[in-house]
Amino acid sequence: MPEETAKVLRNGWFYTGDLGHIDKKGYLTIVGRNKDMIVLKNGKKVFPEELEMMINRLDEVEECMVFGMPDKRDKTNIKLSIKVVYNKEVVEEKYPNIKEEELEKIIWDKIKEINKTLPTYKYIKNMILTDKELIKTTTKKIKRNEEIKTIKM
Repeated sequence: MPEETAKVLRNGWFYTGDLGHIDKKGYLTIVGRNKDMIVLKNGKKVFPEELEMMINRLDEVEECMVFGMPDKRDKTNIKLSIKVVYNKEVVEEKYPNIKEEELEKIIWDKIKEINKTLPTYKYIKNMILTDKELIKTTTKKIKRNEEIKTIKM
């Protein structure tokens, strides 16, 4: 596949599509993938993996996926949204007999707290809660494009 090889090999360098930065101590931090980056109307760039890592730390969250959802009021804009798969075992243990609406409020409140630690352009503004596993590849990576097709926008 010479065409595909030419896309990733340039001047002897292998371009993986990973994006990162080097800190003051010289450590490289990978922040996301070029193909997954969300560019907002104001030109700001958001890396879903960065936000997902923070949300996945919540006990109630099994897995999640951040994506850009078209804004119904302004079709030229998108709002950062998240699809959260809750951890059934943790939820049953921590909140026995809880209704899904109550669980949604608990998780949403925790996401709003995380939002407060971020620049405002990175605020998650919409959440979809489910107990259904996200669509994945055989290597357990989320198939973002396939998953987005299942969401009613």
